[in-house]
Amino acid sequence: MPTQAASAASAPSAYALEVLDVITETPDAVSIVFALPPDARADFAYKPGQFLTLRVPAGADAEAVSRCYSLSSAPDIDEHLKVTVKRTTGGQASNWLCDNAHAGMVLESLRPAGTFTMRDAAAVPLFVAAGSGITPIMSMIRTVLSTAAQGAVLVYANRDRDSVIFDAELAALQSTHGSRLTIVHWIEAEAGVPTADGLRALLPSPSTGTVAYLCGPAAFMDVATVALGDIGLTREDIHREVFVSLSTDAFAAAPATVADPLDPDAVSATVEIDGDTHQICWPKSQILLDVLLGLGIDAPYVCREGNCGGCSYTLREGEVTMQVNDILDDHELHHGVRLACQSLPQSDTLTIAFDR
Repeated sequence: MPTQAASAASAPSAYALEVLDVITETPDAVSIVFALPPDARADFAYKPGQFLTLRVPAGADAEAVSRCYSLSSAPDIDEHLKVTVKRTTGGQASNWLCDNAHAGMVLESLRPAGTFTMRDAAAVPLFVAAGSGITPIMSMIRTVLSTAAQGAVLVYANRDRDSVIFDAELAALQSTHGSRLTIVHWIEAEAGVPTADGLRALLPSPSTGTVAYLCGPAAFMDVATVALGDIGLTREDIHREVFVSLSTDAFAAAPATVADPLDPDAVSATVEIDGDTHQICWPKSQILLDVLLGLGIDAPYVCREGNCGGCSYTLREGEVTMQVNDILDDHELHHGVRLACQSLPQSDTLTIAFDR
């Protein structure tokens, strides 16, 4: 059941998720399995690669914090939701979850969100991950192997052998699927810090339609992007996951601005969301998300900072500018994906669809 309903106060719908199990993956990482709310299954439909935003009670004297954790479960395979959390130095939420999460605990969560998802079911996937960056990619790999005809290649970097998350599960997948899954490990304790030249030597020659999915620390993704470019992939062929620690409370009500329908600078926008169509007046000086929330429309959002993709929508007609974009890549922009928390209108009429 939702713990609070969205309203004109602009608070997102939050759900109480019960922890069914906590699985130790490595000395520094755990997977947390949640029961799927039986009366909110539609709200928790998700795509491989997306994340949950959890409200973490990070200590008796500390306020709860909002953090995004990728789903390692696969929607076409698993009955329950599962996120995987790795400790980070000074990580208030990650350390608390690794130390305190237990079966029977209840945590608040927003609906699944994120734009780091599979682009084309027919494309040939090439996965490159480091550390906990394997989490969303694990969901993608399992989905490809169970629902598609093509195989997959994974290049996976870790500090040492003991820090390889899903090591046994990956080996089991490789054993089950044979030549359809190729896994190459880079172990820093043995090979040093990953370099563009070193990674390029591990990557296969891309075939027509190859798309790379890349997740890990920023420095790793930078050298991996160079390596992927060296083997012939373009920027549109490379899809990177970008996570920035939230600086706002994703569960708090966002400030709502009421748009003046008589504003001479307002434009007309048609907004489709959750099967409903809304005709709105959108002042050119106001952010789209603020306008929608001010009208009491339950638009999705998480960070409101332009770096998580939780408020993404498809611009079907018209033009907008975005003040900040730290998450959408060239492929997504080319296909009309925009961020509601950063969009200002540039056309007199617009058509927008939220495809959550």
